[in-house]
Amino acid sequence: MSQVVALLVSLTLMLSVSTVGNGLAAADPALSWPGEALDTWHGFTRHTITIDGCTAWVVEPKQALPGNPWSWCLEFPDAFTDRCAAPALLAKGFYHAHISVGNTFGCPAALAHCTAFYEAVVAKGLATRVALIGISRGGLYAYRWAAENPTKVALIYGDAPVCDFKSWPAGRGTGHGSPGDWTALKTCYHFADDASALAYAGNPIDQLAPLAKAGIALIHVVGDADDVVPVAENTAIVESRYHQLGGTITVIHKPGIGHHPHGLDDPTTVVDFIVAHAVPPLAR
Repeated sequence: MSQVVALLVSLTLMLSVSTVGNGLAAADPALSWPGEALDTWHGFTRHTITIDGCTAWVVEPKQALPGNPWSWCLEFPDAFTDRCAAPALLAKGFYHAHISVGNTFGCPAALAHCTAFYEAVVAKGLATRVALIGISRGGLYAYRWAAENPTKVALIYGDAPVCDFKSWPAGRGTGHGSPGDWTALKTCYHFADDASALAYAGNPIDQLAPLAKAGIALIHVVGDADDVVPVAENTAIVESRYHQLGGTITVIHKPGIGHHPHGLDDPTTVVDFIVAHAVPPLAR
């Protein structure tokens, strides 16, 4: 009997070492994919995989909340991360995810990759309504994907988000614009010329009705001195139109702050908003 016990202990230790080696916590087997790579992201275990030809990853909390809520940063997941809520959400029990679809401005091809990623993640047991995070141009991805998939989204957190590409990168308002990105955007969307791009009716400011109808809550953090993605041409339009549609939107202003730094010194207000709208009351 003692030999059997010793063997079981030995096997347990071997499994523990193989899973926790290199400082990694034991990964959730339900979340594993064939050929995945494991590392840590802000102290939490991350699964890096390939979905629909794109590199993607999912970070797991140490103790998931009931229902497995998750946040999904559409762009710049490693920019100002501590200020933009994700580590705090992981600490509260959210999963956190990202798929890299390139600098494609939320074009139709990018949204198709995002849908494939969503389906793959939800198939692993994560919540069917996700909290989207759109930082800067990530706002184009977040809002456009939500407009096509409103029943799959719980809320959108936009941080200095681009909500109209006529403002950025076209620069047809008061902002600087980005000529190189404007050319790239027209290519990604297959616009024939400036006129067809500027006439496009698929910008986030134009696609708010499906979000309001689905009860998607919005929260934006903006710098009032932003001359890259001016508030008046982006968030202010969303705020006005969303109120008219009966939707819920909160805007946090940072007086005297420009496009950077994103987020807040203390992101608690954003974190609490996300938890309130993405987690069932009994699970909070």
